[in-house]
Amino acid sequence: MAPPVLQLSGLGKTYASGHVALKAVDLEIRRGEIFALLGPNGAGKTTLINIVCGIVRASTGTVTVDGHDNVRDYRAARALIGLVPQELTTDAFETVWSTVCLSRGLFGRAPNPAHIEQVLKALSLWDKKDGALRTLSGGMKRRVLIAKALSHEPRILFLDEPTAGVDVELRRDMWQLVRRLRETGVTVILTTHYIEEAEEMADRIGVITRGELILVEDKAELMRKLGRKQLTLQLQQPLAALPPALAERGLLLADGGNELIYRYDAQQGPRVGIVELLKDLADAGIGFKDLHTTQSSLEDIFVGLVHDKSRAA
Repeated sequence: MAPPVLQLSGLGKTYASGHVALKAVDLEIRRGEIFALLGPNGAGKTTLINIVCGIVRASTGTVTVDGHDNVRDYRAARALIGLVPQELTTDAFETVWSTVCLSRGLFGRAPNPAHIEQVLKALSLWDKKDGALRTLSGGMKRRVLIAKALSHEPRILFLDEPTAGVDVELRRDMWQLVRRLRETGVTVILTTHYIEEAEEMADRIGVITRGELILVEDKAELMRKLGRKQLTLQLQQPLAALPPALAERGLLLADGGNELIYRYDAQQGPRVGIVELLKDLADAGIGFKDLHTTQSSLEDIFVGLVHDKSRAA
């Protein structure tokens, strides 16, 4: 297996106030993957990113960026990283073109107008290249932040809440851009409150709460292991109550007795107990006219994980 492009070992951060923002986080990011870090406000997502990018100094642990320690070999490590922060911080009087070119120069990269043009076109900013930043909408300013982060051709891109407060069109453009970047070998790490974003895009998902990384899992495996499925049967005749023979099945009557609901773990397979259940219904003289299944979304899983962790704390 190829070595990770990013490795966090025992990463902790305690601020002078005594607030513990991160607790001994261990994490390996695979080269070329899209990794989504989910967590509620104050969970430690931005602190983790700021430590990796050298903006905040860790209290404990190490960060290795493609073989470079981000403290001992800061310049080499930082040059491999692009960061799109949450805050819209740009020089209002600069033009789009000049601010993106300046960002490239800050990393010691030689001018490359062709690359800057490619980035601006990919972000639908080309026709704004000579405009001052102060004239742009909030969504366009966020596109500029992304262009700045890509200006020096990083191999790892951090997107900290990249689509917070932006329109649906930009969100869609962002997803397309991230996929194209991954195809070129760029590793993308994003934090997001939009769980559908992680469900749509991520290869792996990490969940962090109260500074502790409580889960890291391949998305498909996470959905398989933690997702729940629900079978809903629309009955031919309404039931006033469940027959005693079905009482142990864990069934719920809904919609005024017109529906039966059966919930089961997706990891047990889609046919778990269903054949037997349908036979029991037939034996009890209960007919149904339709049935359908639904599966938990990533949001359901995330909320459940964070709730369980909070309850155990």
